[in-house]
Amino acid sequence: MGGWNRLLVVALGILLVSWSGPAASAFWSSVSSNGAAAKSDSLAQGSKPSTSATGTNVSITWAASTTAAGRAVTGYSIARYGSATGGTRVPATGACAGTVTSLACVEANVPAGTWYYAVTPMLALWQGQESARSAGTTPVTDTMPPAAPTVTAPALVNSLNVGNVPVGGTAEANSTVTLTVSGAGASSFSQTIIANSAGGWTAAPVDVSRFTDGTITFSAKATDAAGNTGGAGTATSKKKSTPPTVANVELANVAGGVAGKIEKGDTVTITFSDVINGKTVCNTWPVTGSFTVNGNNQVTVNVSPNNVLSVSLTGCALNLGSVNLGAGYTSTALSFSGSGNGNGTTPNFSSMTWSGNRVVITLGSGVSGGNTVQSDPAVFASFTPAGNITDTAGNPLSTAAVTGTASRF
Repeated sequence: MGGWNRLLVVALGILLVSWSGPAASAFWSSVSSNGAAAKSDSLAQGSKPSTSATGTNVSITWAASTTAAGRAVTGYSIARYGSATGGTRVPATGACAGTVTSLACVEANVPAGTWYYAVTPMLALWQGQESARSAGTTPVTDTMPPAAPTVTAPALVNSLNVGNVPVGGTAEANSTVTLTVSGAGASSFSQTIIANSAGGWTAAPVDVSRFTDGTITFSAKATDAAGNTGGAGTATSKKKSTPPTVANVELANVAGGVAGKIEKGDTVTITFSDVINGKTVCNTWPVTGSFTVNGNNQVTVNVSPNNVLSVSLTGCALNLGSVNLGAGYTSTALSFSGSGNGNGTTPNFSSMTWSGNRVVITLGSGVSGGNTVQSDPAVFASFTPAGNITDTAGNPLSTAAVTGTASRF
């Protein structure tokens, strides 16, 4: 009798396969270990997929399918149509081709048009009913990337916060990075910081205190609505958090002058370890570059009875400091300002030139008396800076007195 049952199962299976084709949705399933009993099972219709397009790529997702008896399917077949109903079935390509075992896939380089996707569950040789079609999805065939965004950054920063300010926003000068996207249709941008550090950079202020001194590069790429990403726009800042120092103060006697005596043409040169912000020395000067003040009575160099040299300018409250000459050049107050061109080689007027990390003071004509000759060539002048002098990154210069190398007028 058991043999007859097995023959009946086989016969019914053959009949079912011949009726439904090789990919039938209904099949017999054995329910006993000896194969003596069986029951019918079937694959349910696939779930309606959801789709989205990024450029020419279409992402398809769907819910899992099972048989009527609760058995898991082994995969899914994905297809697309050119209309919501009817039309020609086009098998999906690329990562969506063949049997897909996950619940999502991305079909790349989809042709232009509006496409409707359907999912068919599969179990071995059997397949279920194709799902309802998705909403229409139109891939964007624009492949032209946007232009690189324009990134601007301050040339120098210290440990101030550097923030990203939207176009049209306001920010404190020399403390922000402003990012603009120049590509037409750009919808987003990715931002990174490279060199000192790497990683994202958002609209929140970027704290540069975590970076070491050196060059910081800000990089951004624009992405348009079609998903095209353009080239990188970059800008760099130099971080400098080490404060400047006075490197040297040096006295020099004018060529042909009397060694050891203060006179017209003698110079005082103050050298700093870094470029000094000119505006912190005189508010009418630029931040960087150079500036010279000369002319009739524009610069006055004073020497006190205790041999301390200081300078004043017309039209500017000079913020420089004083120089202790380091020796007894005079016991009376001296003043050098002068007017006229003198002998045509050395002008009568005093002058002062600032150039980056150096200040040179040149004495003009002054009093004829009051000088004494300093015979010792090993004179060590010292410079005491005024407060609030900074470098171009805003780091303050120490106000401690610094003694220079051996020199003399």
